[in-house]
Amino acid sequence: MAKPKSEDKRNAILSAAIQVFAERGLGAPTAAITSVAGIAEGSLFTYFKTKDELINALYRELKLELADAMMSGFPRKQSVRHRLEHVWNGYVRWGIANPDQQRVLKQIQVWGGLTEESKQAGSAPFTEMQRMTEDAVTQRIYKEIPETLIGATLVALAGMTMDFMAREPEKAEMYQTAGFEMLWAAVTRR
Repeated sequence: MAKPKSEDKRNAILSAAIQVFAERGLGAPTAAITSVAGIAEGSLFTYFKTKDELINALYRELKLELADAMMSGFPRKQSVRHRLEHVWNGYVRWGIANPDQQRVLKQIQVWGGLTEESKQAGSAPFTEMQRMTEDAVTQRIYKEIPETLIGATLVALAGMTMDFMAREPEKAEMYQTAGFEMLWAAVTRR
């Protein structure tokens, strides 16, 4: 009879994968992950059939964690600016509090093995952001630029802002505010 899977062991594998991938990149061997998790190498494959499956599962977990940070208390009835600032602040705070997760998420997002199913699962918790973008386009708040470029601009400016906040924590609030003002100026009409 097969031994039942342990949620604790699965979480230990995902946690170890974050640590290893943050330090060594997605090319790190699974043996490094099992070593950090403190489990036998074969145990990883009891939970994830392949390394690609592990990375896809990790992506979905990280996106859910990020969605919790960004979308919790989302001000649905407020202005586009207020909603975008809420999203920005949640993202930047999450990235500062979780630098390894943020680093690994960036790696996975450009990795070629991300499945369509994982991409859809990862974007599902962010439907309110899509509505916000639609409102901004309808109200002619955003410039006429592709929505994907707006999203990429947010991620790039947030990454730069997080770097400054981490280097100079005493100025973190100023950088967070200035970064948002730069984003707002970049994507909106004047």
